[in-house]
Amino acid sequence: MVHVYNCHPFSSQQIVQVEQEPGLVCCGGGALFVVATGGCKVEAYNVEQEGCPLICRFATMGTVKSIQHSKIGDYLVTIEEKNSAIYLRAYTNWRYQAEEKARVGVRLLGHLLGGASVRGGVQMEIIEIPLSERPVAVACCSIRGDLLVACENTLVLFTLRRQNQQSLQNQSQQILQSTWPNNQQSSSQSQGQTSSSTQNVSILDFERSVILHLPKIKPKRVALCGGYVAIQAELEVLVLKLDASSETKIMEESSDTNKADHLEDQTDFLVLQRNQELLGDRAKDCDIPVNIEKTGLEDIGQYTLSYVLFRRFSPDFFQGCNVEETQVHSLQLYPLFTSNQSVSLEEPACMFCFFSLPNTGYLYSLKGGVELLSTYQYPEKVLEAVLTDFLLHVITKSALQCFTVRCAAVAARIEDPYIDTTMKACPPSSLEVCALRMQLFIGLRSVCVYGRHVILLSAADTETQEETERTTQRRGLELKEHTMLTGIFLAVGIDPANTPALESFLSRPFLSRKWTISSPKETSTVGHGWNLYVIDTVNPLTLYQEMVEYSQRYAETNLQAQSLRHLLSEAHLLLRASLLQTSGQQQNIVGDPATSLQTEADGPSEKETAVQTDIQELEEALRQNCAQLGDCFSRGSQKDCHLALPYYRMSGLSVTEIIARNRPIPKSTPSYGPGFLFYLKHYLIEETEQSLSQEGADEVIDIFSQSEPSELVSMCASPSMVNISPARTLRILQRLQDTAGVSVPLTITMATMMLLLDDLPQYTQLMERHAEMLLVYGFIEEPRLLLHGGGGGQHTHIRPTVLTRQLAKSQPGLLVAAIVALHENNKVQLEHADHIFKELGCENCLQVDFWEAMLMASSQEAVIQELLFRVACFYIDQLTNSDTHLNASSRRRPLKSADELIHSCSHYGALYPWLTVLSPAHTISCQHQEALHKLQSLLCGPSLSVGSVMPLLERLSEETLWGFSLHLLCATRRGQYDRSIEKLLDRCPQAIIAYANHQLQDKHMVLWWQKLLPELCNRTRAAPDNSILLAALKETLVVVAMETSPTEFLELIPDDGTASYFLPHLLTCTQRHLLV
Repeated sequence: MVHVYNCHPFSSQQIVQVEQEPGLVCCGGGALFVVATGGCKVEAYNVEQEGCPLICRFATMGTVKSIQHSKIGDYLVTIEEKNSAIYLRAYTNWRYQAEEKARVGVRLLGHLLGGASVRGGVQMEIIEIPLSERPVAVACCSIRGDLLVACENTLVLFTLRRQNQQSLQNQSQQILQSTWPNNQQSSSQSQGQTSSSTQNVSILDFERSVILHLPKIKPKRVALCGGYVAIQAELEVLVLKLDASSETKIMEESSDTNKADHLEDQTDFLVLQRNQELLGDRAKDCDIPVNIEKTGLEDIGQYTLSYVLFRRFSPDFFQGCNVEETQVHSLQLYPLFTSNQSVSLEEPACMFCFFSLPNTGYLYSLKGGVELLSTYQYPEKVLEAVLTDFLLHVITKSALQCFTVRCAAVAARIEDPYIDTTMKACPPSSLEVCALRMQLFIGLRSVCVYGRHVILLSAADTETQEETERTTQRRGLELKEHTMLTGIFLAVGIDPANTPALESFLSRPFLSRKWTISSPKETSTVGHGWNLYVIDTVNPLTLYQEMVEYSQRYAETNLQAQSLRHLLSEAHLLLRASLLQTSGQQQNIVGDPATSLQTEADGPSEKETAVQTDIQELEEALRQNCAQLGDCFSRGSQKDCHLALPYYRMSGLSVTEIIARNRPIPKSTPSYGPGFLFYLKHYLIEETEQSLSQEGADEVIDIFSQSEPSELVSMCASPSMVNISPARTLRILQRLQDTAGVSVPLTITMATMMLLLDDLPQYTQLMERHAEMLLVYGFIEEPRLLLHGGGGGQHTHIRPTVLTRQLAKSQPGLLVAAIVALHENNKVQLEHADHIFKELGCENCLQVDFWEAMLMASSQEAVIQELLFRVACFYIDQLTNSDTHLNASSRRRPLKSADELIHSCSHYGALYPWLTVLSPAHTISCQHQEALHKLQSLLCGPSLSVGSVMPLLERLSEETLWGFSLHLLCATRRGQYDRSIEKLLDRCPQAIIAYANHQLQDKHMVLWWQKLLPELCNRTRAAPDNSILLAALKETLVVVAMETSPTEFLELIPDDGTASYFLPHLLTCTQRHLLV
């Protein structure tokens, strides 16, 4: 479907004053090239100046049959005929003919001019390009300047080469000096005179790069751009991608060649192929083989070929369309660069392919997956079409018409990854196209476009004698064809005369194709009139404004009209395309060395300032358009209502302004569109620093109380609603409770309103309505009742709510449990929770309670290790600081005692029995006692890494027994039993047996007699009256007697004359051994 809007895409037109009737026209480089009918002269006119003044004119070497201009290199390439022979020629430096210089250089491809021609300065050159076959069509690459030539079954690619003229002069001078020594002085003088004016001029030449053989397709037109090669036949289009590669890739010969030759031999019938579309990798399944021929040049790398697109058409017999009219035309490859691409980048972000039938046009996107973007249904037969950034220009016999294009929609999605998210939006590339107002002409023949200039050639429609003869010949062939086919049917027993449908079918001239196809019409030399027009399209911003004005007609009748949304979407894509083009112009200005030098010296140039102004105007218009599209989708259907959010965001409007745009009309039923409610919910749900005024917040409450009462709790919890009126909102929430029933989040919200009203008794009554666990579930359902902020990552500012501050005072356990639940449900990060407790001033109490609670709840190993380190650091700080340094919050009793943690948390281990001997309760304060027991429990547990806290334990002195117990715990955890036994015997020998009974077990049992017994023997020998050591020695001998054999025990008895002391234990050992 094609929408039609009566907008004016053209601003003015002028007639180019040419002396002779134009036969061929093309444009490029700011110039219009005109070739007179049947003439051998090219005239160039400046289309960028008023009146299109003549730039220059120059003669060609033959009658021009085709002409193309290359933007890169600024050269012309022609197919010419002379003496019944066809030639391919390139014309370079043609602009210098404006200086009335008669000098013209003619040379062959690859043979650069030398001698006097080089020394004489810049001149126009005609490059003869020899070919082994007759050229049919040519194309120039708009990115690299390469040249593609199509012959009957061959494509030849020529690479554009540049060589500095100064280097050529040096080479020529060296040749002259070596050949004619006497002319050395004169040559150097000549070189000095010309070097200053020509040293920066490059000479163009071409190098044959690759030859493609296409035995099963006859090109009628070709296109080349950025490595993409497009071939147009009568009813087929094939797009290939040609890449230079260092690897050799040999294209396989198709087995269908003989089949093709067989079909060619069938001269009596024409086999019509079915419609076929093959995209991407499937295109290689077409029956058209392509073979690469090496050029034999050593510096040319190998080429790899890939199929991109294949499209085949068959004539539509049932639409009354003549087969002769059903031909593909207007093949075009169109690149598009995004605004964030480099100026010198040769690879465009987007590549499009356009081609057309007389009644339908097709636009494909080739990069990032081949896709059919748009199908253009023409109202009448189209002769030619040209694709641009903004519009598709098509001509019929009597009109110029414009259609919108979807190139900007594709480029926007490549340029910005946030398109099609809740942040940004853009109309889809599949949006139906629209036709703008057409401009009537008489006898249009051809069209070409340069920038905002559309060039049209019109001529009177007169039928020449040749055309009359051709018509008579065609009718004769049709009659012969009908007779032949009728005979075939009669031979097989079918009489067409008895079948009206078959008779009607045979009356159509569709089988006469290969005899009736004629060469393109040439304008009659006896024509009655002709004109060459230059039509200027309007500024995109002006066309956008007209589209907006046009859209108001739909807005006045129906704000939800599909045409209103479609027209605003067209305007949006128009602005995006204009921004892409203007950004490209800005990069070209910045990349120009002359402009850069001027900018450094005098500041921004006038051109830079003008382009920057245009960009600002376009961006402002785009914001206005986004607001209008947001209005459309805010009132639209449920299907597309989500698009209101990104468009409103892109508009830059505040939420207050958007609310004002969506207020119901006075004296009408208050109603709000689903898109507006979707935007408002997402705006208030997502974290934002913009707070609404009391009037705005109350209006939001009214909107949702009327439209979606179930969302009232979420709206009240939004950080943007901090200025809400609590009394008014409480009445609305009570009505909601009466109708919808009691819910935990609703109760918490009402309690928050009571807090804002300073009604603590009612607040307490509401909070006591539900158990603490249910309240925790309520906070999980709506976390913003506790926390504001935190939606943007770790560094986002997060702050507690009024309710959070109250819970920290009255119900700290509930607050800790709620934040733990939020963390475990991925509603808050650990850093955010820490920040909240610091904001509350509870970093030394509730924060530690939160860490301890997290250790009980969390199952994430990384989080557990982080928390273990934090609580260990806190316990060590508590033990390091004296009571005088503890503030009031630190003196508060923790939520969990050491015993409760030991019984409820697996990371806290039971205290070793020997620790009670080293940590008497009366030696330290109550808080220190609690911190000591928790730290000892962590060191006794299985999870804490001792190595991570060892540097921190160095702050604790070993002078106190509790400090010594911590260091002894760490040494024991690290397996240093020998050293631990020695230290324990030095500091607290009464704990040695308890330590040994607990620690020296299993594989460490040998330490009883290898370490502990010798140490006790030595120490009792030195202090025989020490009862503690003697008791420990007796306990040790009892264990040794039970665990060793009599022989081993004898070896352990010292030889210092005290054997009698060990005899009872030796007897016990012997008796146990005999029993065993």
